[in-house]
Parts: sequence; structure tokens; C-alpha cells
Amino acid sequence: MTKMIFVNLPVTDLARSKQFYTAIGAENEPKFSDDTAAMMRFSEAINVMLLTHDKYAQFTSRPIADLKAVSGSLLCLSADSRDAVDAMVAKAEAAGGGVDPTPQQDYGFMYGRSFEDPDGQIWEVMWMDQAAAEQGPEAFAEAQG
Repeated sequence: MTKMIFVNLPVTDLARSKQFYTAIGAENEPKFSDDTAAMMRFSEAINVMLLTHDKYAQFTSRPIADLKAVSGSLLCLSADSRDAVDAMVAKAEAAGGGVDPTPQQDYGFMYGRSFEDPDGQIWEVMWMDQAAAEQGPEAFAEAQG
């Protein structure tokens, strides 16, 4: 069985977050969604669970971070091309997300940008030339000169 990932994110406005994630290419899975949570599927293996703060608090006793003020994680999705990276960031911007909250990365064989969702989660979108990736760290070291 393919391993799957379920990224759980606390959100302040579930409807707004569902609209945002739909706009950037995720699909809602209604079987695992209600008025407290929404499962958003990027692929058969990549799923994001949007949880209201009350729902999220059922899974942890820790306070929910204000991600507009602190960083809790950097999430990254791969893209099929440089153009696909730019297209996803453009979709995020059109849906009200912040653009490039982290530095853009362009090493020739690897290209990445980022966006911020309405709650401050930072997502990076990255494309990498697979032939260069086969070379491992040497390709990265050469690109940095």
C-alpha cells in the first residue's frame, strides 16, 4: 500500500480555507468533511485536513500558534515544471494568499517559490530536474558555485 500523508492544519474560517485550497488545486473529500473539518486532497497520497480551532484542540493540549507571527513549519509540494510552480503561486495569490513569504530559489536544476494561506501556513512549491536530482548533493553544490 502506498504511504499517505495527512497534514492537519488549524484554520480560523473553515469555509474560506476550503475555498482557498480548492483554488490552488486541492479537491474536497466530502466523506471526511463536516462543519468542523475538511479533507482536501492534492493527490492519492497527499491530503490536508483543515480543522477548526475547536476540532484541532481535540488532538493536542498545546496552544495553537499565530502563524502570522511565528513559523511552525514549512510545507512543500512538488510541481511538474517551473511554469507549474509559478502557476500555483499565482492561483494562491488570486485566492487571497500571500506570495513569496520565503526567498525564491533558482538553482537552474531546481526552482521554488512559496505562498502563505489565509491562516499563515507557508507552502513552498518546488520543481527539480530529475536528471540533476540523480546526482544528489553534487548538483546543488555546483549550482551554488
